[in-house]
Amino acid sequence: MTVRRIVIAGAAALAACGIAGGVPSAALAGSSSTATWARLAPATHPSGRLDAAMAYDAATGTVVLFGGFNGSHWLGDTWTWNGTTWAKQHPATSPPRRGGASMAYDAATGTVVLFGGGNGTNPVLSDTWTWNGTTWTQQHPATSPPRRGGASMAYDAATGTVVLFGGNGSGADLLSDTWTWNGTTWTQQAPATSPHPRLGAAMAYDAATSTVVLFGGDDFSDILGDTWTWNGTTWTQQHPATSPPGRWAASMAYDAATGNLVLFGGIGSSRILGDTWTWDGTSWTQQNPTVHPRARKLAAMAYDAATGTVILFGGQTPRSVIVSDTWAWG
Repeated sequence: MTVRRIVIAGAAALAACGIAGGVPSAALAGSSSTATWARLAPATHPSGRLDAAMAYDAATGTVVLFGGFNGSHWLGDTWTWNGTTWAKQHPATSPPRRGGASMAYDAATGTVVLFGGGNGTNPVLSDTWTWNGTTWTQQHPATSPPRRGGASMAYDAATGTVVLFGGNGSGADLLSDTWTWNGTTWTQQAPATSPHPRLGAAMAYDAATSTVVLFGGDDFSDILGDTWTWNGTTWTQQHPATSPPGRWAASMAYDAATGNLVLFGGIGSSRILGDTWTWDGTSWTQQNPTVHPRARKLAAMAYDAATGTVILFGGQTPRSVIVSDTWAWG
């Protein structure tokens, strides 16, 4: 792939997501070389946690992180990443503490949307909140998805809606419903075809193909490794020649600088994983960077358009260590 092709694909992706300015110079400088992981050393960072929600806020040019679980307590703090360091925010209003929430940037309204999750005391929630760069506001839509945690969420730039799929309701109630958020209310969709019930699937919008991509998850009887795409109307199962091993609790984001989705880690059939894969719209390719994060599950990931890199934070390693490291792919 040439540098020019990457630049065009990246600019189109950012424009589709409501991000002005095209691909940043940082992304262009490295676009002709093979992407790799680099560990960052911010002066300030959130405490170690897993299952935090994270998304890029294009309105402020920062990555936003909320909540998670530190091994003993559910968290309700809000942090932003400016490309160099993390800063703790002190909003006037904030969602209750939780982990396993779903979050995505809604380019149509210029706000970050958060839904559901769990906090132990009340296992699963069904509230909707939006972040405007300064504070959180609870929304009270006329219609809302049932309570759930571990659902998958992404902004579908082709339809201008936030898409939510599946998750775990009360107890062993696995879900396979598809909902869209239009900035005011939720609408349940009725696709002709749909992935079967699961939680912890990785999902992100692929701007190069204008589809939402979903991979893997856990259906309580098997660790899944299937790939699905959402075209705004229905789900279609893909059958790539090569595919990552089945997993759930993996991290995934669209890398606009290369026009590929990036998938990292998660829980496989017998162990926690630390492999990196990319999706080009047709097939998966395993990457083998010399430097990479430790294997982990439930890490937070988002594409930082300001720096042209995919940011990964935290998670839990195979030795049950809850980490607070920050990594960049690009």
